[in-house]
Amino acid sequence: MGLKDQLLADMKTSMKAKQAERLGTIRQLRSAIKNKEIELQQELDDNAIIGVISTAVKQRREAAQMYRDNDRLELAEKEEVELAVLQDYLPAQLSEEDVSAIVVAVIAEIGAASMQDMGKVMPLVMAKTKGSADGKMVNQLVRKHLAG
Repeated sequence: MGLKDQLLADMKTSMKAKQAERLGTIRQLRSAIKNKEIELQQELDDNAIIGVISTAVKQRREAAQMYRDNDRLELAEKEEVELAVLQDYLPAQLSEEDVSAIVVAVIAEIGAASMQDMGKVMPLVMAKTKGSADGKMVNQLVRKHLAG
């Protein structure tokens, strides 16, 4: 079953179970996917859908942090509930050690030696970790390995 089919099935289940937060989040996600399809004028495959979900996860994470910084805990908690729902549709997240191993392999593969090679390393690492690692963590690990 593809991600779109799973989203539709989960939306129906959430409706029947009267899970308002989950239902709202799934509807927002389906809408974001539809908008991306309209923008690209083609149907999205599962990899492209994971990209849309990753973007939504990043937005929720940043919004929750911003709300927490401004003492708006009720709004931060709402964003975190949505974040949890969205993460159910992403592949299992890689640990920091796993991402670090990927970074080291990519650096060795292309022969990167300094921070000037970061622009070459980042896209390759992000392609290998698509949807399964936070971009901020990847960035920090790439910087650490290139600097050290």
